[in-house]
Amino acid sequence: MLSCQLIMNALERIAPRRLAEDWDNPGLLVGSYAQKVGRILVALDVDDRVTEEAIARGADMIVAHHPAIFRGMKQLRTDLPLGKRLAALLTHGIAVAAAHTNLDVAHGGVNDVLAAHLGLEKLSSFVISSQEDGVTESLGRMGVLPAPLAIEDFARTVKERLGVSHVRLAAAAARPVRRVAVCGGAGAEFIDNAVRLGADVYVTGDVKYHDAQRAVEQGMHIIDAGHFGTEAPVLPVLAEQLRAELASEHGEIEIFVTDTQRDVFDVII
Repeated sequence: MLSCQLIMNALERIAPRRLAEDWDNPGLLVGSYAQKVGRILVALDVDDRVTEEAIARGADMIVAHHPAIFRGMKQLRTDLPLGKRLAALLTHGIAVAAAHTNLDVAHGGVNDVLAAHLGLEKLSSFVISSQEDGVTESLGRMGVLPAPLAIEDFARTVKERLGVSHVRLAAAAARPVRRVAVCGGAGAEFIDNAVRLGADVYVTGDVKYHDAQRAVEQGMHIIDAGHFGTEAPVLPVLAEQLRAELASEHGEIEIFVTDTQRDVFDVII
């Protein structure tokens, strides 16, 4: 077993907290840096299903993308969903950590994995979050496809490669796709950035009707592949990164990805 501190050090090397947005809440959220950890469950969310899975599989820690505690808490009520989950985690001695917007920005994180799944090449910055000592950090990525595709063909490619049940496409006429902007999760606020940088299509999640309409009016396609669909591919990558970072530590550790978590949305046809 390893100390929670060693695991948090590894997570810091993978996704430094300095990369997180000011409003975010990454880091160790439940438990103690001193507690011993032998089994880590990697998940997108710490919901009821994941909490039950962690208990059933004997996990000592959950490393999640979305923070289990996001906004300030004034009560810990076990008759409410969050309080009930936190009580169960504490009762079973399960620590919880999150790497959120810092993992979005990090090299090899959410957006690099998303871009790789879609076959993008020549990656560059999208929404610059910081520039220090000649190093540029960015939310999202810009990239190009090896060859142009019709937008309908690219939309099908996105659906297949992300393994989602569907994508939503707002097409801007017959513009072929070569230059692609991506932002995992909820990235509709960056539509104008994608247009300004000359993207033919923007792939993200949680796009509202009028946001998609605005993109099309500016001549850019938009594909909504879902919040879950654009972020879930990072989970096995994060698990492997943790294994690599902890390989030299003296102590046994097992790291596994959730097999119960799924998109909160179902598609009824």
